[in-house]
Amino acid sequence: MKVVFLDAATLPTDLRFDQATIDYTAWPSTTPELVAERIREATVVITNKVRLDAAQLRAAGQLRLVAVAAAGTDNIDRETAAELGIAVANVPDYGSDSVAEHVIATLFALRRHLVTYAAAAVDGRWSASGHFCWTGPRIRDVGGSVFGVVGRGRIGEAAARLARGLGMQVLFAQAPGKPCRDDELPLGELLECVDALTLHVPLTPATRGMIGREALARMKPDAVIVNTGRGALVDAEALVEALRLGRIGGAALDVLDVEPPPPDHPLLARDLPNLLVTPHVAWASEHAQARLARRLEELVQAQLD
Repeated sequence: MKVVFLDAATLPTDLRFDQATIDYTAWPSTTPELVAERIREATVVITNKVRLDAAQLRAAGQLRLVAVAAAGTDNIDRETAAELGIAVANVPDYGSDSVAEHVIATLFALRRHLVTYAAAAVDGRWSASGHFCWTGPRIRDVGGSVFGVVGRGRIGEAAARLARGLGMQVLFAQAPGKPCRDDELPLGELLECVDALTLHVPLTPATRGMIGREALARMKPDAVIVNTGRGALVDAEALVEALRLGRIGGAALDVLDVEPPPPDHPLLARDLPNLLVTPHVAWASEHAQARLARRLEELVQAQLD
């Protein structure tokens, strides 16, 4: 059975197969013009972010399974796959705990200004202090603060569970079109009362730019935002403006609207106050990578059974 991983460099953990039964090729990356050639004789295609359109799927006459090395399947033409009898499988829950921990870790960094204080320890400000410590930006506790969660899927619930363990009050945004639960508020009301906001909704026309100038204006001036969902949920220019003018307390972004971002992306400016940007690694703990790899192996092995 021929198995091809089109962008294996996106998963630092290697997949292991019995070479006697599976002919496995791991391409570090694949450009759109090479997709059709590389999947033409494959029985199973593994992809993370490489797109598979209708024409490419139709040209792959041996293809039985597309395994997406991620939680979503929006890069696959699922309608054509179904028409051709090609199964499409993803791995929806491999990194929920990893992402939730990243949310809480960055929340601590923002509320306690850890980046600023770590820099002050080595850039001379502490050494020049007239007493035993150096104090700069206000340090705010995480415990006792209000944690707003937008998106009540696996990751949102996992982040909420950790937040409650820290003594935070957790509120969810009301799901559109559904009754409001006791621990939920309409998004506009939620924005006004939270000390920290975390985003865990898919990118759709309705959610694109949901955190823009109007939303930011409704938030407390010392509130912070964590986005590990999709970069385009946040209006980049509006967030830059709010940070520079002190209309928001800080932000931690693990995703941007363009990935990888150009060097001149507005949210990569070095002088933005209390902004922490990480390169889409919230999912990538060793444990999460191992779970993802083992699940992909199981999906492939199931084609032999």
